[in-house]
Amino acid sequence: RRKIGVVYQNYRLLSERTAFENVAFAGEVLGLSGREVKKRSKEALVYVGLGERMKHYPHELSGGEQQRVGIVRAMIGQPKILLMDEPFSALDAISRKQLQVLTKELHKEFGMTTIFVTHDTDEALKLADRIAVLQDGEIRQVANPETILKAPATDFVADLFGGSVHD
Repeated sequence: RRKIGVVYQNYRLLSERTAFENVAFAGEVLGLSGREVKKRSKEALVYVGLGERMKHYPHELSGGEQQRVGIVRAMIGQPKILLMDEPFSALDAISRKQLQVLTKELHKEFGMTTIFVTHDTDEALKLADRIAVLQDGEIRQVANPETILKAPATDFVADLFGGSVHD
């Protein structure tokens, strides 16, 4: 489980800890040394644009900033898999777009498998290398975005992505 990082929809930050302390706490739980925790926490917060805000508490941060802290906290242990459960659904359009770009950058930079759960088909098409479409708990199609758009496997996939089924 230590090789899986999780980013939640509702941030789940510890309200009594600063942004830096929220990230550092995750590193401590993973058993990183004190020096390594401080180094990684600071570098990661600077990387996501929160260098000037790391001493702020969650209630002093915007939703997008809180979610950046959540992302950094999930990545502090350098997981092999990052699970993101609708992480941007509660954000405004600007924050959402910024975090979509950041997510793609982090994925490329760290080369981890990212599983991104979303109900937003535009977001799925923008972020995914591969998309798994589920209906009633069953996988209806797994393919790259181009295939999903050009050759949806079922009427449900076609309706979801605005295409038509090609037999």
